[in-house]
Amino acid sequence: MKKCILFCLFMPMVVFGQDRPYGKLWATRSQVIAQHGMAATSHPLSTQAALDVLKAGGNAIDAAIAANAMEGVVEPHVNGIGGDLYAIVWDAKTKKLYGLNGSGRSPKSLTLAEFKKRGLTHIPSTGPLPVSVPGCVDAWFELHKKFGTMPMSKVLEKAVSYARNGFPVHGELASGLARVPANYGKFPNVAEHYYPSGKVPVEGDVFKNPNLANTLERLGKEGRDVFYKGDMAKTMDAFMKKNGGFLSYEDLASHTSTWIDPVSVNYRGYDVWELPPNGQGIAALQMLNILEGYDFSKIKLGSAEHIHLFTEAKKLVFEDRAKFYADMDFAKIPVKSLISEEYAAERRKLINPARASRHFDAGNPALKDGDTIYLTVADKDGNMVSLIQSNYRGFGSGMMPDGLGFMFQDRGELYSLKEGENNTYAPGKRPFHTIIPAFMTKDGQPIMSFGVMGGGFQPMGHVQIVMNVVDFGMNVQEAGDFPRINHEGSSEPTGELMEPTGGMITLESGYSYEVIRELLQKGHQVGYSAGIYGGYQCIRWDPVRKVYFGATESRKDGQAAGY
Repeated sequence: MKKCILFCLFMPMVVFGQDRPYGKLWATRSQVIAQHGMAATSHPLSTQAALDVLKAGGNAIDAAIAANAMEGVVEPHVNGIGGDLYAIVWDAKTKKLYGLNGSGRSPKSLTLAEFKKRGLTHIPSTGPLPVSVPGCVDAWFELHKKFGTMPMSKVLEKAVSYARNGFPVHGELASGLARVPANYGKFPNVAEHYYPSGKVPVEGDVFKNPNLANTLERLGKEGRDVFYKGDMAKTMDAFMKKNGGFLSYEDLASHTSTWIDPVSVNYRGYDVWELPPNGQGIAALQMLNILEGYDFSKIKLGSAEHIHLFTEAKKLVFEDRAKFYADMDFAKIPVKSLISEEYAAERRKLINPARASRHFDAGNPALKDGDTIYLTVADKDGNMVSLIQSNYRGFGSGMMPDGLGFMFQDRGELYSLKEGENNTYAPGKRPFHTIIPAFMTKDGQPIMSFGVMGGGFQPMGHVQIVMNVVDFGMNVQEAGDFPRINHEGSSEPTGELMEPTGGMITLESGYSYEVIRELLQKGHQVGYSAGIYGGYQCIRWDPVRKVYFGATESRKDGQAAGY
């Protein structure tokens, strides 16, 4: 928020294309439409890897793993096998949604007392302290064991090839690589991996990662145990011990992913699905429940009223997010109550339609029962996968185990070090997670697999996509292209409290000065900021015509393609 420019408010209404008008705002491109399969990822090579698997007879789950593996090769600045993974799978055979929590836990030997001894009030974003068990690889094999059809060696084949033979660095990766020396250059193995010649690769340079190629190839041939119980795990253990870390062989060997039931709310006839905590997915459901109480057929798209109600709902929900969301093995979280219509109605009463709030407290529901990539793939049989995977901040923690070609995530930064909170650090505990996949069904049938990557913005992004499609009748490309709304300044699960000013709305260019002036008159702080509006991918299924509609993020380097 410190980077927001407060008075860049006189932004003209943006033209988003040349021949696809949507009211005053235009889509950047047409939807992609295909019959037999679809993939939407944040990099064209990842999309092509998924399509290659589908064309070779693999299913959507095989293809999603292939795409994610490729993403770790071509976009290491946002994801990789040192990070965590979540997925929602629509299985066409059982006609059911399955959720997978593939997040790792904190080291068993690292205690809250250790942080206190070091005088820390927050966990740093780099070095050994924010490192938790990387859950991605185990999640791949769990998905594959339950749903996969193609041998894992074939699934990972394209990622192995591009890691070994190289790929041209694209613009977004080039920007990330330029910051590597300053952010990570002091850590072992980083320089020889990312700029071995002493020069950081720039756009168009061919980048190779032979160590990662070897790691992925062995995973395909030998399975997940070589990573969590074999010599790779021993290498990771030795590296962490050598560099003051706490992650151990025991932590890796005892790791498991968890199959969980997705949870949903009904928004104007559509069931919107998210995964329960330790992620923040139910924040989107809470927001939708609150917003359903307003008639958006009578509220103009992009109006001050629209933005005001959206922002106030977000403020309410994010206070609950800060208080309640955490690893459900360590805290009793009232998920059913938090996403109930009754609770939403109670919280909605706190919104003043004419005035911005300065502060909300978290609610008190009854305890009844106790930087990122997103991709989605669908196949000819109707299987659909919504998958998200991340290192958390950038390339990760700076910790690169010898010879394996990846960096450990820094997700542990998101624990709170204040005693007595749901998300307070504890050994063997999963941290609060920002990454969330989403899904939409109607009358028990799949409708849409989607996600919007981007840290704490993600629930806001999910809600905007749902509203754009359901309330404002947009197609899936228009829904992603429409200028986004962000709000910063709510309380955080790390223990930081909501700003007393009520935080700040930041808007993408495309909103008129009249709208901004109305928001200011309601008491909102309004600014303009670039680069905090997420990255979107979506596949929508048309059950009548039996075709898939794909969309990708116009703000990034993605591709939606089908066959």
